[in-house]
Amino acid sequence: MNAGEEELIEMAVQVAARLPHEMIAIVNRAILQSPGDASSQGRTNIGQKIPHPYYRDIVTDFMNCWRNAAPQLSPQQVSLCLLTAAKAEQVHQKSQSFDLVWTGPEVDGIPFRRTEQAILQVLDSARERITLVSYAVYKIPRICKSLVRAAHRGVRITVIIETPNRVEGQTEYDTLKALGENVAAVSTVYYWPEAQRNSGGKQGILHVKCAAADGQWLFLSSANLTEYAFTVNMELGMLVTGGPLPCQVEEQFDRLIAMGVLESVTN
Repeated sequence: MNAGEEELIEMAVQVAARLPHEMIAIVNRAILQSPGDASSQGRTNIGQKIPHPYYRDIVTDFMNCWRNAAPQLSPQQVSLCLLTAAKAEQVHQKSQSFDLVWTGPEVDGIPFRRTEQAILQVLDSARERITLVSYAVYKIPRICKSLVRAAHRGVRITVIIETPNRVEGQTEYDTLKALGENVAAVSTVYYWPEAQRNSGGKQGILHVKCAAADGQWLFLSSANLTEYAFTVNMELGMLVTGGPLPCQVEEQFDRLIAMGVLESVTN
């Protein structure tokens, strides 16, 4: 196996992790019907079968990898590569586990994980991408250091926050300042513009608190990214390892960004 074939296999693994299984079947049929050299026309034909732009970009990247890294492989060989990756992903998804996560009074009998510990596990485990979402951010030095370490490993970091200069009841609060310059410098930061929030005359708030990484880990909680949420509040959450949920959450926010519902913060 040469380097180009290894690159294609790695790309197939990413496709299998990010695309719904039924869409992989569509892509596979299109690959088998495509010209053997992954020509431009073949890539166009496959792209036309994928209506969603996020999924279409993933498939296009896979086809480009075939053309550029391993053009000697036949459609049948590429199909087998993709189907093998998809089967491995199905097995991986069945190995899902859940841990309860807690901040608050200690109670005998149930060994819950601690909130900050669970978030740090997600961030420190990441090798490719992190999606971090919170309503409030305040005094989280260990989380900030973990994000910077991840960036130095080459991890792509997406942070989604409440409108930078508005948290209810705190008119001077600025989530970008609370994140710190080091985190803002290594992350792509998004927010939900107020103009996008109106529904029947009422305005919602970005109240999600979660961290996801590499389509493998997902932390969901009532806890904001604050010192009190990690130490004195009563907070309950869940750490999910494996299965389809981490990837689904990442893709949900990817779609919101692609649709323009979430906008990039510019400094």
